[in-house]
Amino acid sequence: MARSRPTSFDVARLAGVSRTTVSFVLNGRGGDMAISRATQERVREAARALGYEPNAPAAQLARGSSLTIGLALRQDPGQVASDALLPQTVQGVGDAARGANYLVLVEALPPLAGGYRRLLQSRRIDGLIVSGPLADDVELRRANDDGFPIVLQGHMPALSAPSVDVDNVAGARAAVSHLIERGHRSIAIITNAPLTYTAAEERLAGYRLALAEAGIEFDPQLVAEGAFMAQSGVEAMSMLLERCSFTAVFVASDVVALGAMGAVRAAGLRIPTDISMVGFDDIPLASHFDPPLTTVSIPAYDLGKTAGNLLLAQIRGEPVPQRTLLDTELKVRESVGSVSSRRIPAT
Repeated sequence: MARSRPTSFDVARLAGVSRTTVSFVLNGRGGDMAISRATQERVREAARALGYEPNAPAAQLARGSSLTIGLALRQDPGQVASDALLPQTVQGVGDAARGANYLVLVEALPPLAGGYRRLLQSRRIDGLIVSGPLADDVELRRANDDGFPIVLQGHMPALSAPSVDVDNVAGARAAVSHLIERGHRSIAIITNAPLTYTAAEERLAGYRLALAEAGIEFDPQLVAEGAFMAQSGVEAMSMLLERCSFTAVFVASDVVALGAMGAVRAAGLRIPTDISMVGFDDIPLASHFDPPLTTVSIPAYDLGKTAGNLLLAQIRGEPVPQRTLLDTELKVRESVGSVSSRRIPAT
């Protein structure tokens, strides 16, 4: 089996310092960042022992700061346009950046190879926030291993980069538990995105946890995948109504829930009389849906600002927490009722 090449993480662990310190030292900026000579020599000795050499993106740090950080959105342009909370998140990142005299470069990078490489080698940014990371993002793992400052807005268990996220599992668990408390036992789920996205996987895990705690058996027939946009909610709900019976549904995105509501009405059913519904995100329009949507509220602005502050601290060589989770809150409105005596037959 071929031996994997050493990474800046390996050097940092051997030298007992942060990966950002490794990047500054090996790219000739240790003195600029007031890193002691003893620490610099320890880093160089660790690099020599491991045979590590920084690659081009990491070497960017030696050329001086661009005073710009990147925000990469792992969605295609249509999905970005449907993200009703994106303005709040970008504002949070921007406020953090302005506080340190930085600018923010926002790019939509659909899940295709080459996106990170082009952005990092452009030398336009000193660090990168990745929103909506994919579980199998090999290119992102390579960039992180090379020591480029990265913060995830989301979570990748196999990646060592710091991350900030809401507690998706706890939020989804609260949503489904609310339905169970109203007497529902047959509860479907429409995910916010394909399960290759970690947030979608975690919200499904929260759904399953709530069912297990209530002694309700998980039924894969009650699971349908959404894909960020309202139309995917129409399609997922229509499929569920055709193949199985349920009295309630947890839709793990308010935008997707808007489409799901349309499919319920198109089938001649009513919310919450025939089907109760809980969403996730609490987008600004959620309280104006018909009926107003019970949903899990997330702090979108705080997500952006926290991610920005973590990235800037990392760029400065300061220690940062590995994972930061922000709380969610269930907003109870009018889309959930008690179990109806009317059951929904599968056609």
